Amino acid sequence: MQIEQIKSLVIEALEDMKAQNITVLDVRGRTSVTDWMIIANGTSNRHVGAVASNVEEKAKHAGLRPNGMEGRAAADWVLIDLIDVVVHVMTEQARHFYDLERLWGEPKADAEAGKRDA
Repeated sequence: MQIEQIKSLVIEALEDMKAQNITVLDVRGRTSVTDWMIIANGTSNRHVGAVASNVEEKAKHAGLRPNGMEGRAAADWVLIDLIDVVVHVMTEQARHFYDLERLWGEPKADAEAGKRDA
C-alpha cells in the first residue's frame, strides 16, 4: 500500500469516529523513525480509545500490520505505528501539553523564509 493510501485510510478512520483537529505533518528529513505523523483529538479518554481502535481495525482490514500500539490503557495519548505513518490520538489536554505540532512541524526559520519568498 502506498503512503498516500495509508494517510487517506487513517484520515478516513479518524473522520468516521468524529476525531477533531486532524493534522498531517511531513517529518521526512527530521527523523528516521517515520515519514508522516497524523495527529488528532478525541473528546475524552474513551473517545481517544475508540478512535485509535477504529484506526487499528481499518488498517488491519486493509492488510496493514501495525508495528505497535502504545497508550491504550490510559487512553489520553494513543500512538499507532504504521511504519511510514505514525498516528497520535490524544485528548485535547495531552495534545496541548505535548505540542507535537511545534516539536515536529515546520521549523520557524523555514516558515518565515517561505513567507518572505511568497
